[in-house]
Amino acid sequence: MNISSRFPRRTTAPPATTHAVLGTPLHGPWPEGTEVIYVAMGCFWGAERIFWKLPGVVSTAAGYLGGSTPAPSYEQVCSGRTGHAEAVLVAYDPTQTSPELLLKSFWENHDPTTANRQGNDVGTQYRSAIFPTTSDQTEAATVSRKAFGEILSAAGHGPICTEVTPAEEAGEFYYAEDYHQQYLHKNPGGYCNHGPTGYTCPVGLVRQDELPAQQDVLPPH
Repeated sequence: MNISSRFPRRTTAPPATTHAVLGTPLHGPWPEGTEVIYVAMGCFWGAERIFWKLPGVVSTAAGYLGGSTPAPSYEQVCSGRTGHAEAVLVAYDPTQTSPELLLKSFWENHDPTTANRQGNDVGTQYRSAIFPTTSDQTEAATVSRKAFGEILSAAGHGPICTEVTPAEEAGEFYYAEDYHQQYLHKNPGGYCNHGPTGYTCPVGLVRQDELPAQQDVLPPH
């Protein structure tokens, strides 16, 4: 039995159109100049809450990215057979924040050294990943990945497993079901395993307005 027949594709209506916390569009359109980056760092409930609180963030949404099954359901993704990660769309104003600052929160609030696992959540859908949509984001991802890896290594931790894959190569971002959107706002006592790990990711590594001509960066996993 293939996965599509075992777990039928989603046929429900699209998620709500307005962010329950920020009051901004979930799907856009957003103000001119808004940029989008996608991140995966375990369960998307806690991950989304981290980003909607950050200055300069216009909107966030929970969804599925990096897999092969079209319009997967939560059940399909949790089967581990679609290849998707639980991901968060982060739309932001680049005049108010930067990819580097956003990724600082990414690195500091989950364990990027555990492949396909965050705490008790185990499976490929919980992998650590960054899906950039611009060259600035790619530069910030690869440089900060290297710098934070050096900090973790000095503290005796293993290498970072986070993949860096351009969003256009990862495939379509599918919005998760309505009840996943801003879940921890709707359910304040809900499950969350995200929070500060005690390690600080350096900032000021990348000039967003003038990228270096040569940069020693890590290749995507």
